Amino acid sequence: MFKLRKGRFGFAVRVIAVSHTRWVRQKLSSQHDHQHVRTVIAPVLRQYSSLHCLQGDLLRVSGPNYGIPSRGIGMVIARVLRGALKIRYLLLGGSIAGGSALAKTYEQWRDALPDAKFLEGILPSQEDLDSIRTSLISYRDKIKEAVPDFTLDPKLKELGESHYDQLVLWFKERLDDAIRAAEEEKAENAAVFSDDFSSDLTQNAISFSAMGSAAEREREKAETIREKYESLQEELMEVQLKYQKEVERLEKENKELRKSLMLKAGDTTARKKIKKSLIDMYSEVLDELCDYDSSYDTQDHLPRVVVVGDQSSGKTSVLEMVAQARIFPRGAGEMMTRAPVMVTLSEGPYHISSFKDSTREFDLTKESELAELRKEVELRMRNSVRSGRTVSHEVISMTVKGPGLQRMVLVDLPGIISTVTTDMATDTREAIRAISQQYMSNPNAIILCIQDGSVDAERSNVTDLVSQMDPQGKRTIFVLTKVDLAEENLTNPDRIRKILAGKLFPMRALGYFAVVTGKGNQEDSIQAIKDYEEAFFRSSRIFKGGVINSHQCTTRNLSLAVSECFWKMVRDTVEQQADAFKATRFNLETEWKNNFPRTRELDRDELFEKARGDILDEVVNLSQLSPKQWEDALSKKLWDKMVTYIFENIYLPAAQTENSGTFNTTADIKLKQWADQMLPKKCVEVGWETLEDEFRKFMECAKNSKDHDNIFDNLKACVVDEAMRRHQWEDKAADVLRVIQLNALEDRSVNDKQQWDAACKFLEDSVKEKLQSTEGTLREMVGPSTKEQWVYWCYPSEDQKKRAAVKAELEKLLISDYTHKNTLSYDEVTTVRKNSQNQGVDVDNEFVRETWHPVYRRHFLRRALAKAYDCRKAFYAYHQGLEGELGVECNDIVLFWRIQQMIKITANALRQQVMNREARRLEKEIKEVLEEYGCDREKKEQLLTGRRVMLAEELKRVRQIQEKLEEFIYALNAEK
Repeated sequence: MFKLRKGRFGFAVRVIAVSHTRWVRQKLSSQHDHQHVRTVIAPVLRQYSSLHCLQGDLLRVSGPNYGIPSRGIGMVIARVLRGALKIRYLLLGGSIAGGSALAKTYEQWRDALPDAKFLEGILPSQEDLDSIRTSLISYRDKIKEAVPDFTLDPKLKELGESHYDQLVLWFKERLDDAIRAAEEEKAENAAVFSDDFSSDLTQNAISFSAMGSAAEREREKAETIREKYESLQEELMEVQLKYQKEVERLEKENKELRKSLMLKAGDTTARKKIKKSLIDMYSEVLDELCDYDSSYDTQDHLPRVVVVGDQSSGKTSVLEMVAQARIFPRGAGEMMTRAPVMVTLSEGPYHISSFKDSTREFDLTKESELAELRKEVELRMRNSVRSGRTVSHEVISMTVKGPGLQRMVLVDLPGIISTVTTDMATDTREAIRAISQQYMSNPNAIILCIQDGSVDAERSNVTDLVSQMDPQGKRTIFVLTKVDLAEENLTNPDRIRKILAGKLFPMRALGYFAVVTGKGNQEDSIQAIKDYEEAFFRSSRIFKGGVINSHQCTTRNLSLAVSECFWKMVRDTVEQQADAFKATRFNLETEWKNNFPRTRELDRDELFEKARGDILDEVVNLSQLSPKQWEDALSKKLWDKMVTYIFENIYLPAAQTENSGTFNTTADIKLKQWADQMLPKKCVEVGWETLEDEFRKFMECAKNSKDHDNIFDNLKACVVDEAMRRHQWEDKAADVLRVIQLNALEDRSVNDKQQWDAACKFLEDSVKEKLQSTEGTLREMVGPSTKEQWVYWCYPSEDQKKRAAVKAELEKLLISDYTHKNTLSYDEVTTVRKNSQNQGVDVDNEFVRETWHPVYRRHFLRRALAKAYDCRKAFYAYHQGLEGELGVECNDIVLFWRIQQMIKITANALRQQVMNREARRLEKEIKEVLEEYGCDREKKEQLLTGRRVMLAEELKRVRQIQEKLEEFIYALNAEK
C-alpha cells in the first residue's frame, strides 16, 4: 500500500503518507474491537474531504432496529488511507515549482533537504502494518456474522461529493440514536440475539456512550495533523527557496568564471569563439519578419510570448521581473507603453541590454545606465507615434542578456483601456485593441494574460478579449498580479482560488499563476521585490491554507513555465514556417523570371547606390563645358533677367529727355543706382540658375541614352531639387561683382568699329524683340485684323472695337507729332475721346490712357530702331566728337555698349566662380543629400517604386528569412 514511485518527489510523499499510517495504527492498536474502529473512523471521515465516494460496502455497526450503516473494516481503513494519501497531489503540485530544474540537479541538492532521520523511530514497520491488516479483517468477519442482513440506507447511496457535509451530520445523528437505544433497550435486544452477540452489543453501546469525548480528542488530533501539513508545506517552500538561492549562487560563480576566462583570453578573441546563441538566432528571424511584413500578416506564424493586460495591471512589471531589471519607463496611472516592445531574453555572463539598431550596451547593474535605458525606450516610443496618435504599430526591438534568464521572446503591448482621456487621440481604445488582436491572432503566439488581483474581476477587459482570440485556452497563460493587495482587501480567499482554478473568468488557460511584483515603490530593486515576494508567499494565509499550490506562485515559476511552453511551440512550428517561406521564394523567383528576364534582382538599397553613381557622374560632366559655352549661357540668362528693367527703368526715361547731356546724366544715375542695389544679387541668381539649367540638361541627355533606366528618374530629380534648394552662392561673390560692374558701366568710350557695330546690332536686336512683344500686346487689345477676320472667321469683341477706334485716333496724334513725349495732356485725351464719340464709340479718359501706353511704346521703339540704323555709319563721327554736328545722336548705342560690356565682364566672373567653386560645392551638397536619403528608408520607398522594386525587395527578404530559419533549425536540432 505504501510502496511509492521512485523519483524526485518520492521522499516528500512518503513522509506524509507514513505519518498518517502511524496515526491510524496507534488508534487501532489500543483497542482491537469493532467499537473503537467505529470511534476512529468517524472523525477520520469528517477530517478528510478527499474521501468523496462512499459507494460499495460500508462499515456495518450493529444496532437493534436502527439501520445504522456498516461495511468491512478493512475496506474502510483502506479507503481512509487512500484519502489520506491524496494529499500527495498537493505536495506534487508544490514540488512542480522547481520541477524542470530539480530533475537535472536532484543528486546535487538532495543533501540540502531537511534531515529526516528523526522519523525512523516513530514510523511503523511492515510487520506492524500486516498485524493491523489481519486484525481489521477479523473484525470485519465478526461484524458480518453478527448482522448478516443489515443493508445501507438507500438515501446514502444518492449522496455525492457535494453532499459530504450532510453525510457527516447524518452519521452523527444516527450515532447518537444508537447510543440512546443501546442504553434504553438493552434488555429487549438481548432476547433477539444470542448471548455472545448480546454481549458484543452491550460493549458497543458502552463504546458509543464514550464517543462524544473521543470525537473531541480526534478533532484535536486532526487539527494537529493540519498543522503538520502546513508545516510541511512551509518546509517545502523553504527547500524550494533554498534551491533557488543555491542556483543563483552557482550562476554568479559561473558569471565570474566566464568573466575571468574572457579577460584572460582577451575580449576580442573570446567573442569570436563564442557562437551565436539559439535565442539570438531566433530573435534575428523575428526581426527580419517584422521588417518583411510590418502589418503582421498571417504569413508570420512563429511563436512569441504576447504580454496583454489592462492598463496599470502590472504587465510591464511582470516582464521586468522576468528580465530581472527595471528597463521600462515608469508612470503613475498614465499610459507608458505606447508601442509594441519586443524583448529577447537570453543567458549571458553580463547583465546587459541593447537595441536592435544600436551598438551601445547598457549595463543593467548600474542605476545610472538603467535610467538612460528607460529614457531611450520612452524616446523611441514617442518618436514612433506620429500624426497626433497615441499608440503606434512600430516595433521597438531590444535584447536583454544576463545570468539565469530564461530564453524566450516577449512582446509587451500597450495596456487595454476602457476610457479615452482628453490628451489621447479619439481612436486610441480601438487602436490598442487592434494591435493586441493582430499579435494574438498568430495561431502560435503564447498569450500571457495579466490580470490585476487587487481590483474586482468584473472590471477586467483583457479576459474577454483573450477568450475571443483563444477560446480553447490552448496557448494562454493566466497571471494574477498584486496578490498581496488581493489578500489584504478580500475577505473571501475562495475567490482567489476560483480565479487560479480557472472557474471565475470566462476564459481557459494552460496554467494559472499568482505573482507579486513589488510594494508599489518604483524605486525598489528587482532583488528587493523578489525578497518581498518570497516572504509574502512564505507567510500568506491563503497559501498556507492550500488555496494556492506552490507551483502557481512566484515570477520565477512563471518564467520557467512560459519558457518551457515557448520552446515547445517553437519546436513544433518552426519547420512549417520554413516550408512556407520556401514555397513563397519559389513563387517570387518564377514571377521575376517571367516579367523581368535578363535583369538583375536589385533591391532598393542596391538601386539607390546605382543611382548615386549616375548622379555624381553627371556632376563631373559639368567640367566638360568649355568657358565659351558657360559665358554664352550666362550672358543670355543675364540679358533675359535685365531686359525689362533696362528698357522700363533706364532706357525709356533717359530717351524721353530733350538733349544728349540730359540723356547721359539720367542714364548714369539710373545705372549707378541699379549697380549698387539690385544688379549684383540678380547676377548671382543668374549664375546659380544657369548652373542648375546646365546640370539638368545633362540629366535630360542621359534620359535619351539607350542604357537609360527610368526607375531612377524620380530619385534623381528629387536629389537635384533638394541640393539646389540648399545651395547658397558665396556671399562675397556679390561684392566682387558690384565693383567690376560699376567700373564697366562708367566707361563710355567705344574703342573700335567692331565694338560699335556689335553695340548697334545689340541695340537693334533688343529693340526688335521688344517691338515684337509690344505689337503682340496691341493685337490682343484691338482684336483680329480685317484679313484675319476674312480668312480665319474670327471677329473682335466690343471692347476690342473700342480699342481699335481709340488706337487709330492715337496713331493720328503721333503722326502729327513724331517726337511726342511719352505722356498725353488733358486736351489731347479729350480730343481723342470726342473723336471716338463722333465715330459712335463712347469711352472715358482712363480707357484712352490705357490704350496710349502700348501705342506710344511701339512708336518709340520704331523710332529707336531707325536711329540704330542711322548710327551704324556714325562711328567715325562719334570717335571725333562730331555726331551732334551731323545731326545724329548715338547716345543709345553708347548706353547699350556699356550694358553689353558689363554683361560680358559679369558672365566671365560668374563662369570662373561656377567652374572653380560652385560646381564643387554643388557636388558636395548632392553627396550630402544622397547620404541622407541613403539612411531614410521611407524616402527610398517613396522615390523608388514599381513592381520590379517591390518584387526584388520581397525576394531578397524571403531569401534572408529562409536562410536564417534553416540556420536556426539546424542549431535547434543540434541542441536536441
